[in-house]
Amino acid sequence: MSRVALVTGGTRGIGAAIAVALKEAGYKVAANYAGNDEKAKIFEAETGIPVFKWDVSSYEACVEGIASVQAALGPIDVLVNNAGITRDAMFHKMTPEQWNDVIGTNLTGLFNVTHPVWTGMRDRNFGRVINISSINGQKGQMGQANYSAAKAGDLGFTKALAQEGAAKGITVNAICPGYIGTEMVRAVPEKVLNERILPQIPVGRLGEPEEIARIVVFLASDDAGFITGSTISANGGQFFV
Repeated sequence: MSRVALVTGGTRGIGAAIAVALKEAGYKVAANYAGNDEKAKIFEAETGIPVFKWDVSSYEACVEGIASVQAALGPIDVLVNNAGITRDAMFHKMTPEQWNDVIGTNLTGLFNVTHPVWTGMRDRNFGRVINISSINGQKGQMGQANYSAAKAGDLGFTKALAQEGAAKGITVNAICPGYIGTEMVRAVPEKVLNERILPQIPVGRLGEPEEIARIVVFLASDDAGFITGSTISANGGQFFV
């Protein structure tokens, strides 16, 4: 029987690449999304991956959404916490709403989605939790105190939960992408991309969503059973830990 994987924020960008790669690797995949119904319908039609709409910042919504996924596909074996938002502002101009929105989705969302599947993983003595953090959670980024704080928190969550899951066959790992060629990044003006972003990246190019997806597929596999509590940097050499 194929294992079941849930990818949050799984219908666009990095999340979509992850969902497709997991399906191609033989998993039964569900993709969560929060708001863009049109994009989600197109993704579902093109890939055959079922989509489920809920807001990961709400614990109640996560419980209901995960119940729907498991009713449709079975118990979740692999969870990819990818959903994330930005509300960038210099700190002296940042509002409590901008702070709370980002923390709610990018950090509290990990608790909200992981908690409802954790007991089942423990009972079955198998689980893979893969958290998509960010280079900016490692090095910080001006104008992103909220985002950097949340993504750094994701790494602490990963390390702590890995210790709890290890004896129950559950691995918990994080990936920190750098600049990836998503629709959002490619929308940056070419002059800014070429003069300000690419010179920071030693390999001289953006990463591709599929490159992050391949890391996820490996971490989800049985071959990665001895890897837990780890953070994998995928940033083209832009930042070393």
